[in-house]
Amino acid sequence: MDAPPMIVVVDDDEAMRDSCRQTLERSGYRVATANDAFSAVKAIHAHAPDLVILDLKMPGVGGTDLLRKIRGEHPGLDVVVITGYSSVESAVECMRLGAYDYLPKPFDTETLRLVVRRAVEKSRLAAENEALRRTLAAAPPGEVLLGESAAMRRVRELVDRVAASDTTVLVTGESGTGKELVARAIHRGSARRERPFVAVDCASFVETLCESELFGHVKGAFTGATASRPGRFELAHGGTVFLDEVANVPPAVQAKLLRVLQEREVTRVGDARPIAVDVRIVAATNRDLAAAMKEARFREDLFYRLSVVTIGLPPLRARRDDIPLLAEGLLRRIQARRAVAPRPLSAAALAALQEHEWPGNVRELENTLERALVLAQGAEIGPEDLDLAAAVTSVGAAPARELTLAAAEAEQIRKVLDLTAWHVGQAAALLGIDRKTLWRKIRTYRLREEHVGHNATPGAL
Repeated sequence: MDAPPMIVVVDDDEAMRDSCRQTLERSGYRVATANDAFSAVKAIHAHAPDLVILDLKMPGVGGTDLLRKIRGEHPGLDVVVITGYSSVESAVECMRLGAYDYLPKPFDTETLRLVVRRAVEKSRLAAENEALRRTLAAAPPGEVLLGESAAMRRVRELVDRVAASDTTVLVTGESGTGKELVARAIHRGSARRERPFVAVDCASFVETLCESELFGHVKGAFTGATASRPGRFELAHGGTVFLDEVANVPPAVQAKLLRVLQEREVTRVGDARPIAVDVRIVAATNRDLAAAMKEARFREDLFYRLSVVTIGLPPLRARRDDIPLLAEGLLRRIQARRAVAPRPLSAAALAALQEHEWPGNVRELENTLERALVLAQGAEIGPEDLDLAAAVTSVGAAPARELTLAAAEAEQIRKVLDLTAWHVGQAAALLGIDRKTLWRKIRTYRLREEHVGHNATPGAL
């Protein structure tokens, strides 16, 4: 377990030192004390504290000089100044030198506890953010689960706990929340990390070829099968298979997928001989599988096999405090990929990002930042460069349509497709989703048929 925070109390008044030490130790902190600047410097070097409580008036080297020395040598170490000779001028000077807070004596124990708790929490968050930035710099591009919200900490905790096992995991969440990142993090933390990670987009397969793609086929199994071919499970032998959008697996193939989970073997299309496979399965979906089971579109036994552990990813709008850190990491990644000079986000741009609803989640955020980096002309990226208004659906623009979530989404997609003259790549980028997801939504909402019908000439079929 992590050790309790360490605090150094510096005061030439023995009674004050002891009082602070006893109050803080009763609150669960570790405490070291010093009665002058020399012993304070030794204590800081010896204990590497999380916080220093410093008396301003001491014989010899005064508190102001010691504060200046501490902030110069340990810029990340916060200092709370205490003094019995308080004045506006001394308070301003201490804050200018970088003190975290300023407490005039006498102060009660509850005030001390509150100030210390806030200072230690600030220091802890700063250390975690710095560790996260180092992780981001060292990890492969796009493979870091960023965020310090309670929800994302819970996700990382679950990933760490399940990675070492071979447990089957189901990752749930809206499109663009980072479900594949979770799957890759699980693989990277497992004993299979040196073996293949095979990602399968179940939504992209033609139904008649899904079985062949997953399990392979032998020569002559069907028209066009001119040679035998291994499926994704064989290719992942020893590693991890990531079944993205698993709800799209056809019912007939679900039974065979269940057998893979139970027996750890596959049978190629057109063959009768089973082939043993050693794989760990991580599945993901943005759909309600419970509803799909009720409608007999998804097997209940397969669901329970896949969801031994379920990790739910929160939408971006539910963790707005993570957006500045996410935006910083994504922008750095985009700039490195494009080999362009860094261009920071302005404070107004960050505020605008935090206020946006993000229907496309992290994927939409990344696309928005990439577009802004291309369009921005100033030294910073401003809110005008983000063009967030283009992604907001105007409910009042379609009063005649049914005001359901699906209808609003269909209306927004229809508008963007019309805006781009049905250039699917451009439309997908503006919507903050990938091309395959957009094509799936076009089919779901029958937008292509509607478009062709509206633009047909009189008498045309």
